[in-house]
Amino acid sequence: MSARRLLQLILLVQALAALGIGLAAVQIFGASRWQGLAAGLGSVVLVRLCINANNFLMSARFASPTPEEYRVRGLGARLRLFWEEFSASMLQSSWTMPRASACTRIHPASNAPPVLLLHGYGCNSGYWSQLLPRLDAAGISHATVDLEPLMGDIDGYAPLVERAVDALLAATGASRVVIVAHSMGGLVARAWMRACGTGKVARVITLGTPHHGTCLAAFGLGLNAAQMRRTLRDEPPECAWLRRLAQGEDAAARALVTSIFSHQDNIIAPQTSSELPGARNLAVGGVGHVALGRNRRVLDIVMEELAAVHGQGEAVH
Repeated sequence: MSARRLLQLILLVQALAALGIGLAAVQIFGASRWQGLAAGLGSVVLVRLCINANNFLMSARFASPTPEEYRVRGLGARLRLFWEEFSASMLQSSWTMPRASACTRIHPASNAPPVLLLHGYGCNSGYWSQLLPRLDAAGISHATVDLEPLMGDIDGYAPLVERAVDALLAATGASRVVIVAHSMGGLVARAWMRACGTGKVARVITLGTPHHGTCLAAFGLGLNAAQMRRTLRDEPPECAWLRRLAQGEDAAARALVTSIFSHQDNIIAPQTSSELPGARNLAVGGVGHVALGRNRRVLDIVMEELAAVHGQGEAVH
């Protein structure tokens, strides 16, 4: 089952649950129709709020120390962090991703390196709804990929990435691409480079990628979730697959990576798991995991990194 079909099914279940709660409020408790509607929808939203809150609580349990300059201070700032993450999760899972499919947009006049976008675990191309307009405004050719099967082997995604890269290079006449990847997508990019080499890569920009695993992956389903697992008890803490991935890279491959991450990531824990030795590591504060793909500060950094690649002479021809 694709992520889009799964999310559509979840939306259907939520709608039926809201309907059932609303009808019960009307028929059993004598509520008006509007009150029943509010009770049904409110119950679904409350469950989603609790899920997001639980993610923050679990990530705090396994959190890495937060540097002073990245601490979130005050109730107002904490509420803004939570609200941005909750609203991003709701919008992505309930609107953009259930409607999305992989797409390609070519800007023939552009000489900037094209961009291939790789989403994270449980997501699809709809995750990039806020970055795509920025790429279009900058005249940057780009393509998205839906990584399927949904719970498959991360190494198994490499042929899909290779085909997408070749198609994007053929469509633009470029010699190399920039990959922008969220969460698991960054591991997919590294697995692809290990399998197919780095000759077609101008840069890999990862957002909230668990380069050393995340303790919360223990609660995930599928082989790809198992490949992202990390513990705080074992030494080394990374699972065997992550250790093999690291052993298959050299300094030159690592130097191609820019890892952008948040010290308040509510899915990647410890948060410094996103720091990749030998890569360009850029930290931010006050941003949740899903919100990394929508936050203005983070997207500004992504666009600056793309401009820097172009400025270094990575032209299409």
